[in-house]
Amino acid sequence: MTDDESDINRHHAAKMAKKKAVRDKILADKTEERGLLIVHTGKGKGKTTAAMGMALRCIGHGMKVGIVQFVKGARATGERAVFARFPDLCVVEASGEGFTWETQDRARDMVLAAGAWQAAQAMMADSSFRMVILDEINIVLRYAYLDFDTVLAALKNRPQALHVVVTGRNAREELIEAADLVTEMALVKHPFRAGVKAQAGIEY
Repeated sequence: MTDDESDINRHHAAKMAKKKAVRDKILADKTEERGLLIVHTGKGKGKTTAAMGMALRCIGHGMKVGIVQFVKGARATGERAVFARFPDLCVVEASGEGFTWETQDRARDMVLAAGAWQAAQAMMADSSFRMVILDEINIVLRYAYLDFDTVLAALKNRPQALHVVVTGRNAREELIEAADLVTEMALVKHPFRAGVKAQAGIEY
């Protein structure tokens, strides 16, 4: 190691030590632990993917997860195949018959959305669940297939220890305001625009 590299390493170590001290100070007063309302929204890909990653984390910690998929019931997905291997720790309710532009049947979509919401409410009321994921519920809320105020009130009044993850484009401002954590996925580039179809392992 040259003298120049030694100087660089010492400077790096000193810089990282200062950053650690600042970080430790910030973390020292973060002592509260409670259930969070989490929203994944935006036009970019990855909203459901991120939620499913959280589900896997919970399962890895032995925490039970409930997943309600509001519009993706028509398609078999890789995540459902994986979660089926953990029946004691993950319950998946797949409702709907595809996206609204595929079904073109508002009345039936509303019935299916209502059934999915009933399943979601039952999960949120069950103390054995630590996390409930409401996948693509923002879509059914956007089209008023469910009453937004009713859903928002239920999310606000969820059990204190329960994490709820809401996904889908066009999250309402009232939901964003009520949430503890909001991530907006930004679309920068997508292979669909280059003629690449949805593929197993990537989209489903």
